[in-house]
Amino acid sequence: MARQLLALQLVLVGVLVGVGTALAYADAQRAVDANARDKVLAVASTVADSPAVTDALATSLPSRDLQPFTERVRADTEVDFITIMDRDGVRFTHPDPAQIGRHFIGNTEPALEGRPFTETYAGTLGPSVRAVVPVFGEDGDVVALVAVGITVEAISAELNERLLPLAAVAAGVLAVGVTGSYFVSARLSRQTRGVAPGELRDMFEYYQAILHSVREGLVLVGRDGRIALCNSAARDLLGLPDSPRGTPVADLGLAADLAATFTSPEPRSDELHLTDTRLLLVNTVPVRSGDRRMGNAVTLRDHTELQNLTGELDTVRGFAESLRSQAHESANRLHAVISLIELGRTDRAVALATAELEVAQQLTDRVVGAVSEPVLAALLLGKLSEASERGVDLELTADTAMQETDGEVDARDLITILGNLIDNALDAAVEGAAERAPKVAVTIRTDAGELFVRVADSGAGIADEADIFRRGWSTKGETGRGLGLALVGQAVRRLGGAIEVANDEGAVFTVRVPLSSVR
Repeated sequence: MARQLLALQLVLVGVLVGVGTALAYADAQRAVDANARDKVLAVASTVADSPAVTDALATSLPSRDLQPFTERVRADTEVDFITIMDRDGVRFTHPDPAQIGRHFIGNTEPALEGRPFTETYAGTLGPSVRAVVPVFGEDGDVVALVAVGITVEAISAELNERLLPLAAVAAGVLAVGVTGSYFVSARLSRQTRGVAPGELRDMFEYYQAILHSVREGLVLVGRDGRIALCNSAARDLLGLPDSPRGTPVADLGLAADLAATFTSPEPRSDELHLTDTRLLLVNTVPVRSGDRRMGNAVTLRDHTELQNLTGELDTVRGFAESLRSQAHESANRLHAVISLIELGRTDRAVALATAELEVAQQLTDRVVGAVSEPVLAALLLGKLSEASERGVDLELTADTAMQETDGEVDARDLITILGNLIDNALDAAVEGAAERAPKVAVTIRTDAGELFVRVADSGAGIADEADIFRRGWSTKGETGRGLGLALVGQAVRRLGGAIEVANDEGAVFTVRVPLSSVR
């Protein structure tokens, strides 16, 4: 490609220089010819108006006085001939004295009519540019003619003198053009890495196909903070318009922390960011060309589905943990029952076995009876077991009564909301156990066309000014990712609900979701 461009540029420069030189030569030729005509006309007019000429013409031998006069004028004005003749064209003067007395070779009719004129004509000295001017007598009649000329050979010599600098300029322009074309071609070759046009076209087609076929989002941000490239997956993940190219990142409507990740001068690896509807895994890599920073390459991966599956898996794991814990407790009680039987205390053995079964069944019946939604019932049973192991009193309040939502609320959103709120409440209750008995109260009910969820803990509470639903906010220091409450806020917004936070001997989270407005 670079070689083709170089050849094209060389041809173009050569044509331009050639055309320019030809035009300059033609202009110089016209200028030299015009100067010659002006010069001979001026000299002829001056000689014709000279008193010395009219005085000499009045004598019987005009040539005696006119010949030396015209030769002096010819030498001073650097013309090739000055001829003074009578009305019949008989010469009184000539550079070649042998031509005196002979007839002038050329046209004289306009001058005889009193009109000066110029022409190119071949005379005794060869082709020349000449002017013929009438000499008027005292009565106004034409009494003689003056012809002044410069040979074409002399004019050509003057033109050739002008051609040397013109040729030098043309050669200089050509050299500059060739040099510039070479450097442009060399730079283009470096920029394209010597790739041929066909290969560039194929690479672009492959690039377009790959860019818009991958599921991961790809965004290129220039060093000026504007979007340089954005594939279709990234537009879908971020909810961007069809053509965000050239738009500043700050004007895309992204969360402040996500926008900062896009423009970060340092690499960012596997950061989780929340949008209104998605959980994104974001990586940022600075792009450099040598020592010059070009911008950032940002990749986006949708972790929403994975997070939802993780939440469901946590629910199943919690339920399994509950069963494991109950199995462990049952094994301990079974050993106690067997030991009582071996000791002959069968009445005590029966009472112990019956009482434990009744407690377990009552707990299960309480949860299942209060919460008809199977997913939440399983989640609560798992959290009750986890709370028991951590020494936290987790209770369902007496007014808990939730019917099945018949798909009006996505089960994954329910798991996200309730699971994260209970997890945070358990952590807060355990951390505040030194001041008060750890306790978590959960209320879930459906009435008046809305789902009502309240989770209260006995922890230290939440600072009023805390932006608790921002990604990265956490009370767990470096050990927490600060994602749970952000996911809760996202799920509540997605369902068109509202969430409130208050302090009442601990944190109290209240969620309201209108059942008629979702799915």
